[in-house]
Amino acid sequence: MNKEIPAYPQSGVASTCRSYDEYLQMFNLTEERLREGPVLDAAGGASSFTAALCALGLDARAADPFYGGDREAVISAAEAEIGVSSAKLEANRAFYDWSYYGSPERHRALREASCARFAGHFRSDEGNGRYAAAALPNLPYADGTFSLALCSHFLFLYADQFGPEFHEAALRELLRVVKPGGEVRIYPLISLRWEPYAHLPGLLEALGELAEASEMPGRLPFVPVQSPVLRLVRR
Repeated sequence: MNKEIPAYPQSGVASTCRSYDEYLQMFNLTEERLREGPVLDAAGGASSFTAALCALGLDARAADPFYGGDREAVISAAEAEIGVSSAKLEANRAFYDWSYYGSPERHRALREASCARFAGHFRSDEGNGRYAAAALPNLPYADGTFSLALCSHFLFLYADQFGPEFHEAALRELLRVVKPGGEVRIYPLISLRWEPYAHLPGLLEALGELAEASEMPGRLPFVPVQSPVLRLVRR
């Protein structure tokens, strides 16, 4: 761990509420790329990305075990997580780059707005069937369903909870559900201790027959240690 920067304190996996614009910045995306075909948000939590894509007339799905059970309980859990995560950020606000969000208060307001948009879509008839209660590495989609699969703040971030075998299986599953020539993008490539994921070179070597790997710069300044985006193009 970087001894000058405290690790982010997290027990279990958080389900956070990120917005469409945050996804564009994190994953270095454009609307034109999103219009190329169906999009999957894997481990999507309570983010409003799927709702925003559907509002644009695009085909989008999200998968997360968080979606199982009573809908109102899911939404309440997402709302509660905003308060928990905001308190953690406030405690270590000096270590974060606030140039995008402006302040911890505005960061929380954006999370609340994103959660409200997610909740509206999650409850709606239009959102019905778009949110699968499913966990990596077992997704309920046919081979080659998507043009693009994204995974934000899950793989690599929880390196202390999930081993390299899990990560390889998860990446293989994401590659399975994208079509040949389709992409998987993962962000960030660091752990909650702000350390680069040590097993990434070995994983990419193991996946070499399935995908061409490269890194792209992210466009969202925030966390104490900046990370690139992993881009895997299915062969």
